[in-house]
Amino acid sequence: MEKKMKCVLILLLCSPAASPVKHSLKFFSTETSGVQSIPEFVAGALVDEVQIGDFNSVRGAELKKDWIKFFEDHPQHLEWYSLQSHDSHHFFKATIKTLRQRFNQTEGVHIIQRMNGCEWNNETGEINGFNLYSYDGEDLLALDLQTLTWITPKPQAVITKLRWDAQKTRLELNKNFLGHRCPEFLKEYLQYGRSFLQTAVLPSVSLLQKTPSSPVSCHATGFYPDRALMFWRKDGEEIHEGVDPGEILPNNDGTFQMSVDLKLLSLTLEEWQRYDCVFQLSGVSSDIITKLDKTVIRTNREKPTDMVIFISAAMVVLVFILILIAAVVSVAYKKKKAEYSPPMPDNGSEQAERLNQM
Repeated sequence: MEKKMKCVLILLLCSPAASPVKHSLKFFSTETSGVQSIPEFVAGALVDEVQIGDFNSVRGAELKKDWIKFFEDHPQHLEWYSLQSHDSHHFFKATIKTLRQRFNQTEGVHIIQRMNGCEWNNETGEINGFNLYSYDGEDLLALDLQTLTWITPKPQAVITKLRWDAQKTRLELNKNFLGHRCPEFLKEYLQYGRSFLQTAVLPSVSLLQKTPSSPVSCHATGFYPDRALMFWRKDGEEIHEGVDPGEILPNNDGTFQMSVDLKLLSLTLEEWQRYDCVFQLSGVSSDIITKLDKTVIRTNREKPTDMVIFISAAMVVLVFILILIAAVVSVAYKKKKAEYSPPMPDNGSEQAERLNQM
């Protein structure tokens, strides 16, 4: 189950970054069977990788704060999304049952997903539509808009492909939506959200290292949009050997993060100074350059802080005081005991007399 849930996150989060002149409107839909702790159906809409709202089969539609006003002024959009989500929920539920039979599977946990939408190049006017299905984390069906036919890498999905190819009305509806209605939606959303969709936010950049033998990671977080590049340079030239670039990942607040690792062998201090990390954000002319510097690397290796030193010194003093108090108490106790102890008897006859008096 854990592996399949990871596939959900991969499909939803790891979409390729667009070029500066491209804009996109994407719809993600996921139907899950065999899991009681999450809604069966969830869907979301994203403009230029920024979520504008979502829907699930338990609570219905929910809009992001910046988009509430738009949908209040355009209630037909929200009505359309809700209707499409309800229809997709029932369609996907039936489709999972069919696919289980085709793949000869037990009930268990199964997931079907769809990503559809469009991209629009605001310089050339080019429009690209897409409609992709996956099942249990693997590609299932994709619509070829040039031939208006479905493509599948799975033999078990050939029957579905042939049936969908024969549904000419549905194919035309897909073509019209992906080629016309979706770009119209996208242009409306871009017009409405231009004040916050296209505002670049620069990240904070840090150098991280787990151990002295680990790669040094140049980590940028909090940037927007997700059209960014980050790389290592040596003597001002971009390098690829010993470099491990990471993917751009989303943060919970709508911004993004990314890392690029540099594997270091034994370098002298002079050699360290020849390296730097460069972060470039689309729409921003100046780069963020971070020199490779041992003194600014954040690491898991703990160094004693002033507070730790202060506490340690205080403990030493406290132990000394306790020892001193114990010594004073011991001396006082012996002195008191000596004062109040009865004198030793001179002979046995006196002790016998005292015993007889008791």
